[in-house]
Amino acid sequence: MSKEDKNTRAITVNRKAYHDYEILSKHEAGLVLLGTEVKAIREGRVNLKDSHVEIRRGEAFLVGCHIGPYSNAGLNNHENERPRKLLLHLRELRKFDQRVTVKGVTIVPLRMYFNPRGRVKLEVGLVKGRRSYDKKQKIKDRDIKREVDRELKRYQ
Repeated sequence: MSKEDKNTRAITVNRKAYHDYEILSKHEAGLVLLGTEVKAIREGRVNLKDSHVEIRRGEAFLVGCHIGPYSNAGLNNHENERPRKLLLHLRELRKFDQRVTVKGVTIVPLRMYFNPRGRVKLEVGLVKGRRSYDKKQKIKDRDIKREVDRELKRYQ
């Protein structure tokens, strides 16, 4: 576990993305959020499943991410699935834009976490879709590795 991992507190992980996609690279992005959204995230009311990142007019937006309503907000609550702007460096944004134009490559959120300063950060990945037989092969390889590790542990 690296120093970065020890100082961050994971909110949610998009496990489906790790299964469905081959991750080419990972990047950290900030999020533009409303106050009730941050409080709802602290309550754990967030779901990254089926969400993705779109680049519109030179800006990146998180689309399809569900952040549930904050329990104590009353009428002043936020929209659950509104597009949220991502804060990225300009060169990262240009790199993403160039890579996404390639067929089969997309940007998917991998995990959401609090950094040591208490800010909500999103780890996005440049990913390429896996075929169903690739998914099955990955599961077989993982099972074989697990079995080998068990046998090695047993004889040590």
